[in-house]
Amino acid sequence: MKIFNTRNQLREYLDELSPIGQTIGFVPTMGALHEGHLSLLARSRGQTDVTVCSIFVNPTQFNDPKDLEKYPRPIASDTEKLEQACCDILFHPEVGEMYAGNEHWHLDIGELEHLLEGKFRPGHYQGVTQVVYKLFDIVKPDLAFFGQKDYQQFLVIQRMVDMLDLPVKLVMCPILREPDGLAMSSRNIHLSAKDRQHALVLSKTLDWLKNNFDRNRIAALQEECFDRINAEPGVHAEYFEITDGTDLHPANSKTQNIVALVAARVGNTRLIDNVILRSRAIVHGS
Repeated sequence: MKIFNTRNQLREYLDELSPIGQTIGFVPTMGALHEGHLSLLARSRGQTDVTVCSIFVNPTQFNDPKDLEKYPRPIASDTEKLEQACCDILFHPEVGEMYAGNEHWHLDIGELEHLLEGKFRPGHYQGVTQVVYKLFDIVKPDLAFFGQKDYQQFLVIQRMVDMLDLPVKLVMCPILREPDGLAMSSRNIHLSAKDRQHALVLSKTLDWLKNNFDRNRIAALQEECFDRINAEPGVHAEYFEITDGTDLHPANSKTQNIVALVAARVGNTRLIDNVILRSRAIVHGS
């Protein structure tokens, strides 16, 4: 695996691949890699000739400086995992390499920026689009792979790609879960043993909803799920919404693509999860 820390070095290397027609797959991450990330790499390796993974803890998408400070950065372990996963290229830049310090960025992606995650993390998606645009501009991937767990983020990035007419296809990959159902997340390491058990209420509630879903009882089901999560000790639901999977507006009985999304604080750790309830021509890549 080749490792690059500057955009110029990476770009020079990738430019050498263009004349021979090799396709590039890209998996952008903030590190603290787990099996969910590695599944994205496997998907990329199966669909493209060269796989690039970036590890960059992006400061502009954090609302809370303490959250940024405590975000895990096990780069040695991550590098080893990437090598074992047969990743071709790791891009691991410093903040000064990605930001000049006096930059201004604003992309008007509409109300999608202010719903759900956007409501609780104002400015978050401006930071996400800013860094992903930079990374796309450096890597110039043919395909970029993202996890379904960050469902709203996928919609936001797809909106940016459409608005700016970027030549990349996004591929959404399924959520990977621990054997007990907990969605894999870099933040799970912050859960105490007791919190870890309480956190299972998220996946259990989503699973219950999937098995009992009735499109004519959406409002009642949404309220019941919210109450189920809040009834769990040490867990505080920020939202539980059953939405149209294409724009995150509230779903109704006629909605074709339906997704339930949840965010909750479990102890001091904020977790998100979701489940696709109905899918017809949904935003997945192939």
